[in-house]
Amino acid sequence: MRIVDVCAFFTPHGGGVKTYIEQKLALGPSLGHEIVVLAPGDAYKISERGPGARLITLPSPRFPLDRKYWYFSDEAALHAELDRLQPDFLEASSPWRSASMVARWPGAAPRALVMHADPLSAYAYRWLEPILSRQAIDRRFEPFWSHLRTLGAGFDRVICASAELRDRLAAGGVPNTVLHPMGVDEGIFSPARRDPALRAQLLDLCHLPPEAALLIGVGRLSPEKRWPLVVDAVTAAGTKRPIGLVILGAGSQKRRIARQIAGNPHIRLLTPVRDRAKFATILASADAMIHGCEAETFGMGAAEARASGVPVIVPDRGGAADHAAGGAGITYRAGDATAAAKAVLRLLRRPPQGPFPGVLTMRDHFAALFADYAEVLARGRIPHVA
Repeated sequence: MRIVDVCAFFTPHGGGVKTYIEQKLALGPSLGHEIVVLAPGDAYKISERGPGARLITLPSPRFPLDRKYWYFSDEAALHAELDRLQPDFLEASSPWRSASMVARWPGAAPRALVMHADPLSAYAYRWLEPILSRQAIDRRFEPFWSHLRTLGAGFDRVICASAELRDRLAAGGVPNTVLHPMGVDEGIFSPARRDPALRAQLLDLCHLPPEAALLIGVGRLSPEKRWPLVVDAVTAAGTKRPIGLVILGAGSQKRRIARQIAGNPHIRLLTPVRDRAKFATILASADAMIHGCEAETFGMGAAEARASGVPVIVPDRGGAADHAAGGAGITYRAGDATAAAKAVLRLLRRPPQGPFPGVLTMRDHFAALFADYAEVLARGRIPHVA
């Protein structure tokens, strides 16, 4: 198949979507498919990524709130490019305006909406749930739910990487929802990478002896990741037993998180480690991963921890919760620092022992996803809803 992904979230500056797209471009052709990614950019440009893989940018405005991103604004130009490419299968990777543009394209190709974002969890639930129930929030955001239901009717598949997101969308009346969990980089993450000497070095950085527990946090330093909650939880748990926390991340909330740490010598905020093998060794050397975000559509860091034999301490909502299943970790009430602190202590008293089964690779993910697309293509499109 020629699979064309209209990806509004792609930026060359990095992020989880860029990682996913790069893996799709690398793995798709080896699975027998041609992959074309259409992304907004400063100018029209075709970048060949090897046989059967291309990244094409269409001239688009910069996103005013974050100029590392662009957004599709010219529906006619997007449709003209799709007419030129004639995809066998068409994807949209944003639940916003570009998905509606893709749904309205009059071509015959079946199409899927890949839910790389969960705006309700990232914004509405996070902001309002302390004072309102989810049911009350959903009633206030009924226009967005109506938008999602309309999108679902215009796509043959609505792809969710976590069971919680799939179930919530289906319960909200969004049709054609299916679960396709993502995976980790093949051959990178393993319990065999655990390095006791490196673990001791990281604990020493936290001014703690090797007998202490070492937690790791990984992810963008942005509000929805709830790093202040993680800092508060580990600080509270650290009054009961010696615990070090190393956070690897960069982003707009760096100063805010540094203030939250407030000189705690047992918590260290470090820049991300881009070398994947080195990062995998750091991860495997921790005693547990802690995560605060309930807005993850999959939870890649938690999946990588599970693959590394490292148990996870994660919210009970969002994609990361899936990676605590089967005894691979523990969940706590999302948004509750006290519950997170208790979960830390509970896990450290009786830590699960890896390796943990059920970890997919990205090759597994794309093989299953594209096989699903082939079944849809063989069966023919659902009636198109404009």
